[in-house]
Amino acid sequence: MQISDDKKILQLVKSSTASKKRARGTVKGRNPVTGADEYGQQVEQYARRIRETSDVNEIINILDTVLGETRNLRYSNEVYSAQEQVRLAEKQIESLKLELEQLRELIHYDPMTGAFNRRGLDAVYVREAARADRNENTLCAVMLDLDDFKQINDTYGHQFGDDVLVHFVTVAKKSLRPSDVVARYGGEEFVILLPDTTIEAAVWVIKRLQNNFSRKVLSDIEGNSVPITFSGGIASRQFHEGQQSLLKRADEALYQAKQSGKSRVMITSINE
Repeated sequence: MQISDDKKILQLVKSSTASKKRARGTVKGRNPVTGADEYGQQVEQYARRIRETSDVNEIINILDTVLGETRNLRYSNEVYSAQEQVRLAEKQIESLKLELEQLRELIHYDPMTGAFNRRGLDAVYVREAARADRNENTLCAVMLDLDDFKQINDTYGHQFGDDVLVHFVTVAKKSLRPSDVVARYGGEEFVILLPDTTIEAAVWVIKRLQNNFSRKVLSDIEGNSVPITFSGGIASRQFHEGQQSLLKRADEALYQAKQSGKSRVMITSINE
């Protein structure tokens, strides 16, 4: 995204506040009506609550409440003269809510590859870890790193490097189950979460991904195939283990894979 999430939310909230204030107005030449005044006071309270929170979900819930009251006001005979302003406010609130819902999705995804970003990974991990603990299921985390990626960028250019990242995510999503999670952790490093998967099965899954990735080779501008590999480290989550601890163990296994010659998959034991 080109601007920060907080700045985007503030811009949207300012737009919301302005539109709601317009809903308090009356048709030229007519006196304010009691219903509109009460509505305006309520809107001010909601606007204050919106300004005091940075939680997008809470903002959307507040907008739902405002939208419901706006629709009720629209059909009140008491404020018949202000219906045009109310209809405008209703439309703007609906637009703002949709924009916020889209923003909520965007802040969880890497815009270039379409994989989850770190924030999205955090949210998914909370959900999957809770489910694993509740059902006493296994959950494996895999740290992946594209081998010699800096050299690829230096040799073929950054655009080609970006194409490699997008290509990797595309192949990964086709190779994994819908319930599996792919997240871009930083640069050329990725995290894959494999719910309901044993450590042995996780090794098989990642080796299959390696095979699929090596067979779908990208070409440079001259049409020459560019072989690209990745290394992986796998850790099986312990009961109630936090995300930081699990990824640290997976990262240690990834380091071992790199030190062992790259294009490898290593696992880490619980005690490491």
